[in-house]
Amino acid sequence: MICDPALVEQLNRYYAVWQEYNYVYEEWAKAHGLSVNSLWVLDAIYNGGDACTQKKISQRWRIPKQTVHMVFKDFERRGFVELFPMPQDKRNKVIRFTAAGEAYAAPILLELRRLELSVIKEIGVERMQQLNENMALFLELFTRAEGAGP
Repeated sequence: MICDPALVEQLNRYYAVWQEYNYVYEEWAKAHGLSVNSLWVLDAIYNGGDACTQKKISQRWRIPKQTVHMVFKDFERRGFVELFPMPQDKRNKVIRFTAAGEAYAAPILLELRRLELSVIKEIGVERMQQLNENMALFLELFTRAEGAGP
């Protein structure tokens, strides 16, 4: 086992920041009457265009299909979404907002986007780009190392 204190310290810092990052989004969603998964489903439908399906939401946000389905059913019960058959594959259904769903989702998602973009503006595009590149590299190396086995 690797016991380099500097590495362990950085790993622990990574865990703390990752947990805080998740917490901030969970709390933001809760303050807007949503679970974080509901927020991500709203975003996926809002930005998904004409090809938004439950499967695609699950894949994009890494949310279990069952969770996406439960969120969808809640939104459907509230009159926010409807299902339409896909023209090329009648077995799959496209999710679209109703007028009520659009009116509900738009202000929430626009507020979140404004907040996120103001943070990125303060951080600066270059530092944000570095953050994204470093996170992508971490995931790539983690996935590669995981595939190698013990």
